[in-house]
Amino acid sequence: MLTARRRVVATAAVLTGSLLLASCGGSDGGSSDGGTLRLWHYEGPDSAMGAAWNEAIKEFEAQHPGVKVKFEEKGFEQIQKTAPMVLNSSDAPDVMEYNKGNATAGLLSKQGLLTDLTPEVTKRGWDKELSAGVKTTSQYDTDGVMGSGKWYGIPNYAEYTMVFYNRDLFKKYGVAEPKTFDDLTAAMDKFVAEGVTPLANAGAEYMAQQYLYQLALSKADRSWVDSYELYQGRTDFHDAAWTYGATTFADWVKKGYISKTSSGTKAEDAGVAFIQGKNPILFSGSWWYGRFTAENKFDWGTVLWPGSDLTLGSGGNLWVVPRGARNKELAYDFIDITMSKKIQNLLGNKGGVPVAADPSAITDPRAKTLIADFNTLSGRDGLAFYPDWPVPGFYDVLVSETQKLITGSATPDACLDALQKAYDKGAPKQ
Repeated sequence: MLTARRRVVATAAVLTGSLLLASCGGSDGGSSDGGTLRLWHYEGPDSAMGAAWNEAIKEFEAQHPGVKVKFEEKGFEQIQKTAPMVLNSSDAPDVMEYNKGNATAGLLSKQGLLTDLTPEVTKRGWDKELSAGVKTTSQYDTDGVMGSGKWYGIPNYAEYTMVFYNRDLFKKYGVAEPKTFDDLTAAMDKFVAEGVTPLANAGAEYMAQQYLYQLALSKADRSWVDSYELYQGRTDFHDAAWTYGATTFADWVKKGYISKTSSGTKAEDAGVAFIQGKNPILFSGSWWYGRFTAENKFDWGTVLWPGSDLTLGSGGNLWVVPRGARNKELAYDFIDITMSKKIQNLLGNKGGVPVAADPSAITDPRAKTLIADFNTLSGRDGLAFYPDWPVPGFYDVLVSETQKLITGSATPDACLDALQKAYDKGAPKQ
């Protein structure tokens, strides 16, 4: 997706050391500087990924005496908007985090701006560490479509969506914790009757479209997802799944499950509302897990979206090596360290979803649940990616159309018409 979350700008950390190596892993992007590895990522220092990657930097420098890691402060939107220009210049870093999907990493691979990592994947065995659903977003064909072709990125974590719920509010209002879809709707009815808006929502960003997509997924199967995301068939936005998603979402607004004022709300606002106990339920991704662990002052739990084998999720954002990187071998070594058991286990215990951890090394109880639910989802091939991935610019269209459903300014049928038009314009002709 354009962004699976509202990113926290990473704190810059420049680690110094003497310059010993004359050169290493030069490329067609310019002269190499083997004494420095330039690294860009946009994870907050207190996030699971940020903590794990800070440790990876220390490990890298210990294994490469005389080499310094120069971590430059970047924000998600900054990288997202400037990547094509920067990666086509001499200012490209050696390794960077970049968003996965056809409209992002796929587009850059098609433009020839990323290094083909296939030889390193085979050499270092990274492919053996990743499940089928996680691998999908690492490989892109000549048209930049994910799922096959060369490897252009490596995720060292995964992500998926779930229902977060405030156990204290459920107890306060005598509401049963949700285990089935009927439980979920019954709980929301009870909260509405008590004057409480059950669902935290963000109409101005990704959250609303994820509710819409999840509702559609509950009536879909893998072939439906593959048609939509991978163009392996025609996508009809007036089919049973999309129609159910749009009409149910609009109905939930009418029933008071979702506030009409949330049309202008951003994801950060929705997350803070949940943290403050204003909404008892939030449906979003594992990227919130670490923050909720740190900031929630109440008892809380999670459950996979009930009544659906599919939910939003994928491998995490990718480590990519720009075509113009000066120190590709160092970049490969850094990626390899982030895939090591030491870093994977740390990531898991900090509230992330590692792709290659030792399960017995995960000691935090909530982290165990988080990873166990991911393994359940992954085991049933339940990762359905994100709704805005298929075509460039679709994120903004989804935001606009779900806002109309929230405000009631357009019917579900009209919104689905708009989605069909934008999708057909951007998808490959079949």
